[in-house]
Amino acid sequence: MTTESEAAKAVLHRYLVRAREALLWKLDDLSEYDARRPIVRTGTNLLGLVKHMALNEGEYLGLVFDRPMAELAGAFPDDADPNADMWAAAEESLLSIADLYRRVWVHADATIEALDLESQGLVPWWPEDRRSPTLHAVLVHVIAETNRHAGHADILREIIDGSAGMSAQLSNLPDVDEDYWPDYAQRLESLARQFEGR
Repeated sequence: MTTESEAAKAVLHRYLVRAREALLWKLDDLSEYDARRPIVRTGTNLLGLVKHMALNEGEYLGLVFDRPMAELAGAFPDDADPNADMWAAAEESLLSIADLYRRVWVHADATIEALDLESQGLVPWWPEDRRSPTLHAVLVHVIAETNRHAGHADILREIIDGSAGMSAQLSNLPDVDEDYWPDYAQRLESLARQFEGR
């Protein structure tokens, strides 16, 4: 018999898995250049988003619950670029970052499996009144963070090569032909111009 807590944990885990897969899918069939190139002023790039989430999830579903992933030890040296987790170094290939993210999933999934939702962790970089969250709270945080960056990845990938959609199995876009989109965008531009200067 599945308890209510086990059922809730299964739902949270399912949403985390979907978000992870959506983010990683955005790297499919990209060149190293396109995966790495900064698309916006702040340098956001697809490979950096995946690296960020690998390190982020490794911390939150590893270190926070005293289950550190040895491979991530020293990932944040004191002298690192303040944004080092948001871009891949020359020696970090697209394939190596994607593989790291998958290994983090295995480690994080073991943490999720081993602990109850009520298990407490320690997040020393959070405000003092929230430093001891439950696994439940941390899962919600990681799901929100992963989905946030998957949304960034959606937009970056569309800018790079026009690819859009939620996953390889589900585009979540209207079933229209490609000729629809330029006209649609033009209609929205015309509408927006009515508000220019307001």
